[in-house]
Amino acid sequence: MDNNVYQNPLITRYASRAMSENFSDEKRFKLWRKLWIALAESEMELGLNITKAQIDEMKKHADNVNFEVAEEYERKLRHDVMAHVHAFGEQAKSAMPIIHLGATSCFVDCNSELIILWDALEIIKNKLVNVIDKLSAFALKYKDVPTLGFTHLQPAQLTTVGKRATLWLQDLTLDYNNLINLQNSFKLRGVKGTTGTQASFMELFNGDENKVKDLEKRVVAKLGFDKVYGVTGQTYPRKFDYNVLCVLSQIAQSAYKFSNDIRILQNMKEIEEPFEKSQIGSSAMAYKRNPMRSERIGSLARFVISLPMNSAITAGTQWFERTLDDSANRRIVNAQAFLALDGILNIYMNVSENLVVYEKVIAKHIAAELPFMATENIMMECVKAGGNRQELHEKIRVLSMQAGRNVKELGKENNLIELIKADGDFKAVHAKIDKILDAKNFIGRAPSQTVEFIETEVKPILEENKAILGQKGNVKV
Repeated sequence: MDNNVYQNPLITRYASRAMSENFSDEKRFKLWRKLWIALAESEMELGLNITKAQIDEMKKHADNVNFEVAEEYERKLRHDVMAHVHAFGEQAKSAMPIIHLGATSCFVDCNSELIILWDALEIIKNKLVNVIDKLSAFALKYKDVPTLGFTHLQPAQLTTVGKRATLWLQDLTLDYNNLINLQNSFKLRGVKGTTGTQASFMELFNGDENKVKDLEKRVVAKLGFDKVYGVTGQTYPRKFDYNVLCVLSQIAQSAYKFSNDIRILQNMKEIEEPFEKSQIGSSAMAYKRNPMRSERIGSLARFVISLPMNSAITAGTQWFERTLDDSANRRIVNAQAFLALDGILNIYMNVSENLVVYEKVIAKHIAAELPFMATENIMMECVKAGGNRQELHEKIRVLSMQAGRNVKELGKENNLIELIKADGDFKAVHAKIDKILDAKNFIGRAPSQTVEFIETEVKPILEENKAILGQKGNVKV
């Protein structure tokens, strides 16, 4: 690595090797050659003067990209596609006259970019499913463990640790469905010519529209796809990039919410992300256990969430059949959105399968708040035993204020239950009060909701993708 120049941290620190390779020049230019071969082979099959020997020579050099030659041509021609046409032609000399026949640059550029985006979506889908798998196991393990719910970041009715995890899961299942919908609508640009009219191919096939349409079907099939945009200008619709980035942004939003929840829970010492034996939390404060993984998720997520607006502007400023002000922008935005989200999901997998739950701390926090929450139940038991509801309500209000002062002003423990036990007006519940205060009386259907949600909405996703389960999250640094 050259330490004298800027290195993209998405490559060096966060993204996986697989995602980095997916956006590499090696992959892109091999796809260009695959596209040129598919085009030439299909043109030959439909009667153009192209020989099998020419096709075979192209195939011989399909994976042997002469990068240095192409770079030299680009310096001279200032055109990347034509540089690679000439570089390919130097290797497949007999095929040089027919490489790129009838095509425009966007034939290779757009179709290859779409295939790269498709493969990137597959990587993201696989990691997303693995996060869902790990979180579902966590949710089921802790479905019965009561914990304080929070609204407005203030203690509210109880939920369970597992039920809370289903909220993270639900976000991810929505994201998964959006990703699948995007893939189901996926199309290649196809073989459309310079401004999308297929005029050059009509010329090559002497005005035979059926052959031109057949050509497009053949080329796309050779690439492993079956759908193309019905009409295009010179490029595929840049709105597709926006749709892709919106799906990535939604996954990033879900990860961001999860990471913030974990950071708060770690502050409360209820749940922690993994912390390795030799890991340092602070250069000054040696005792610290900072949630650096969750913080990194949030940091990268903020970047991904910001990117759809960029693609929206690109889509909105494509004049007529096309302008080239999209090119440099898209080289950066599309790749980096995927690289960043890939890094996010690597960390998300790592955190979700290694969360540490401190049940005694959770129980302690419940004990500090539950007396206030239990007052309605205590009052109702006394009413059933013949007490006056209004008088009991006032008495509990007074005792609650006293206990609240004990906690907030004096810094002592919540003594509301002791005050109630010492008050003769509540004698009817003194023997039952410990049973009333069992936290599991206050969690409603949280455990069964957890099971039902995973059975009905999560398991079908996992079953559909069972072949790719078992991935581990790799945190580089």
